[in-house]
Amino acid sequence: MLTDVDLPAPGLLWTRWAILGATHAALGRTEWSIDDRGANRNLQDGSWARFALLDGRRAVLYGHHAEHSAAGGDDPPADPLTGAPDWLPWATLAPLAEGDRLGFVVWHESGRWSRVRYRGAREDGMTGLTRPLSTGDRTIVALSRFGPRAAAERLLNAAVRTEVSPTHFSHLLIEPEPDLAAAMTAAARGGLVAGSAAPRIQPGRRPPMRRVRRLSQGEHDRLVWSAMQDSPELSRPAPPVTDELDTLVGWLQDRAPQADGRCSLLAYADATSFSAQPGERPPADRPGEERYTAFRRLTELVRALRRAESDPRYGRWLFLRVETSPSGVQVERRYDSWPSWWHDDGVSGPWRTNLQEEMDARLPRYRPSWVTVLDPEIAYRPR
Repeated sequence: MLTDVDLPAPGLLWTRWAILGATHAALGRTEWSIDDRGANRNLQDGSWARFALLDGRRAVLYGHHAEHSAAGGDDPPADPLTGAPDWLPWATLAPLAEGDRLGFVVWHESGRWSRVRYRGAREDGMTGLTRPLSTGDRTIVALSRFGPRAAAERLLNAAVRTEVSPTHFSHLLIEPEPDLAAAMTAAARGGLVAGSAAPRIQPGRRPPMRRVRRLSQGEHDRLVWSAMQDSPELSRPAPPVTDELDTLVGWLQDRAPQADGRCSLLAYADATSFSAQPGERPPADRPGEERYTAFRRLTELVRALRRAESDPRYGRWLFLRVETSPSGVQVERRYDSWPSWWHDDGVSGPWRTNLQEEMDARLPRYRPSWVTVLDPEIAYRPR
């Protein structure tokens, strides 16, 4: 099911994008640019957008925002290519969608912009990435960052009339020695100079079948976590006796909240991440102690114990529970399962890539059955 999108006509959108690209070229910047495939915007946080014209009035705008996406990051996932026309550049778009690198696709045909209708109120990032192009005034404001507003207005008007000249850039750009040749090359590439034409791409062809995400990232995570909670522990030898355990126990006893040696530790660790949850008697902070000092030390101690108890055959534990008393300690390790004492909020849990790394380091006989659910292909279905 499709919905209309409020965007300027393709010609206006192109002119505004191209003049920003030419201006950035004069300053040696690359946020806005034009090439032989269309217009580009690239931000430092990894967000990006592409805009291309086709024959007639057809055009396509697509991209990915680092913080907003209606695709793999949302529950349930939205396929930005559902219902899209056959003429889109599928050879470019389909691999991006399969790699979770396509947050939105908008196309212009028959006088309107359209896209897939999302479930619920979702922000796909398109509006933010194209905001400087949404009106002529916003484009002028974007140009005015580099010089007088009046010069910016004249430059945009010249672009609309395809009459851009070096003088227009020299009046706007107050930065010493802008590269006017680069600006004019970009302006000509964008069809803003008399006798030039904007680049156009050829219509694409819809693939006979493609991979479509059926589980969002969050849904795939929860599938793995649920399987972990249902998994039994495999039989394996007890870990060796280590000084690292004695050091951790001593530290916990010393941090007992009631100063009676009774302390609780609930922890998760893998090769790159660590987290802890409060037990009945979590380690106490010291008066005047710098924030996170205790947590940093706890992280060091748990990681040291995990390394000391690791085995190249049956791997390393993932969850650890330690309960100390003045004279003893109880330790529970979980290598293969999510224990009932580790709270599941449905949102945060072990990263699948980290779990895969841990499982790959074990002999096959010490890998739990839920390892198969880590396969990225579980999240996709052919269409």
